[in-house]
Amino acid sequence: MARSPFSPGFWRSPLRGPRLTAALGVVLLVGMPVLFMTGLLSYAAYNPDLAGVNDKTPDKGLLGLYLFSWPTNPHWLYRFTQGVHVTLGIALVPVLLAKLWSVVPRLFALPPVRSLAHALERLSLLLLVGGALFQFLTGILNIQLDYVFPGSFYPLHFYGAWVFFAAFLLHAALRTPVALRNLRRMRAGEETERPAADDLVARAPHAPTVSRRGAFGLVGGASLILFGTTVGRSFDGLPRRTALLAPHGWTDPGDGPGGFQINKTAAYAGIDREETAPDVWELVLTGPAGTLRVDRERLYEMPLYSAALPIACVEGWSTSDQWWRGVRLRDLARLAGHDDPPDVLVESLQRRGSFRRAALRANQVADPRSLLALSVNGEELTLDHGYPARIIVPAAPGVLNTKWVARMEFGDL
Repeated sequence: MARSPFSPGFWRSPLRGPRLTAALGVVLLVGMPVLFMTGLLSYAAYNPDLAGVNDKTPDKGLLGLYLFSWPTNPHWLYRFTQGVHVTLGIALVPVLLAKLWSVVPRLFALPPVRSLAHALERLSLLLLVGGALFQFLTGILNIQLDYVFPGSFYPLHFYGAWVFFAAFLLHAALRTPVALRNLRRMRAGEETERPAADDLVARAPHAPTVSRRGAFGLVGGASLILFGTTVGRSFDGLPRRTALLAPHGWTDPGDGPGGFQINKTAAYAGIDREETAPDVWELVLTGPAGTLRVDRERLYEMPLYSAALPIACVEGWSTSDQWWRGVRLRDLARLAGHDDPPDVLVESLQRRGSFRRAALRANQVADPRSLLALSVNGEELTLDHGYPARIIVPAAPGVLNTKWVARMEFGDL
């Protein structure tokens, strides 16, 4: 009996073969492009071309050629795209692992290169396997708030996505015709598991302990379980307590008007209660009118508006629509001396962590639902929700909805 994985006799599972590999490959052929596109949309939502404070991958070069100004309509856009990205990514984990298991003999095939086409296929397979494991691992760790990366998550995940997807496209171009041909044979009832025709078929298989249909059921059931224990934190309709794998899903945010999810607490951000006191805190506005200092009393004297908007985070969690009330950003821009809403750079009292400074585009400032919020759901903001004032903008990632706002600089960025 062969003891080396480089020997074809080492791989003896009767499940491996064109049928299993083709079916799993088709699922990934549909799912992976969706993951890639929603990931690119997530990056575009940060408006990285607007200002350096928003761009965590400044050396992206041509990889940023697709970027565009992120819209504010529909107001749930980022909540939807990022919810799909995270939930689908989690649900595809069993499919990915099963597909890797089904093709693992090819990683040990000898000779390693038989032709130019075979060399390209081997290269795409190695990059595909390594890239997939890297992307899924970093994504899952980010969702679980385990920041153990050898660097910032943003550039690692961004560049890794491009490497992975390039390998995916190459591998798909080489293998999709074969997979579709095998699926057609399956529908026609033809036998495709011929050892001489496919290197995945065991030459001396073990006795089967589960049918191929049972294997598909196991993978599909695992995906459904992961889907059900993740989706509750991204979309309404399911109790958040069903999101067992989502740290921001099952934790209880409390009751009352402020009883919705918090990402960074005031304690984590280093916010001192004394500096947020009504007789101490002032909002600094800069623009053509010079530098203005506005306290909460002055803000309450300005026209106040309400908007029902969610908060959505890159980690995939989101809230349902909350009722925010405050001063429109475009009114603050006018107070700073701008007739037409320009870009704005917002600075927080936050002392540590990323995005203590963030920029918003002119279209976001101009939207009538974009507010410097002073209250939510009929009550003043709590300290953890950004008291004394926070930004809330439709369709923007949560980190751009700056809390504990201290300064707003209006102008072209």
